[in-house]
Amino acid sequence: MTKEVGFYFDFISPYAYLAYKKIQSLPKDIKINYKPILLGGLHNLEGITAPAFIKPKLKHMINDCLLIAKKNNFDFKWNSKFPLNSLNIMRGYLDISSSNQAQYIKIMFDAYWKDDLDISKEEILIPLLEQCKIDKDIFFKTIKDPAIKEKLKNATKNAHEKEVFGAPTFIVNNKIFWGQDRLEFALDEYNKID
Repeated sequence: MTKEVGFYFDFISPYAYLAYKKIQSLPKDIKINYKPILLGGLHNLEGITAPAFIKPKLKHMINDCLLIAKKNNFDFKWNSKFPLNSLNIMRGYLDISSSNQAQYIKIMFDAYWKDDLDISKEEILIPLLEQCKIDKDIFFKTIKDPAIKEKLKNATKNAHEKEVFGAPTFIVNNKIFWGQDRLEFALDEYNKID
């Protein structure tokens, strides 16, 4: 069995961003396996209406995220264009080199949930890709590649088959921990593995 924390995420999720910020303060020897999914696709597979489309829930979610960010001293700003379509940036993550992935995740999460940018727009995405040292022409060609489209669909389907229904979700030792506030429980399980 691999000793790791599987972190199922989509850039569209503010809670995934808050979990990501918490992950950044963990000791570097804890293995985090980033598992990109398409949250909208996952909701469709499970028949869930996203909180963004339930007005009272959305209001609570905004307040909740602001409270969590303040409590943890995280830079956080609710994205004024929420929900943005994360399809292209999630596809993009699947094809960039592993040496670019950490920078890509940081820059995309910060752009969405710290800098209030509309990262679904190509003109905003291009300078972010430049910061990641990713060739924009290759990136925009790749995200239209049927193989990459299928890869994200399969990653989302595989997550659903493991009973992942939201983001963030952590899987450790085949056990599911759902929500940014469950990271500590996931780490407890991680520490049980020899």
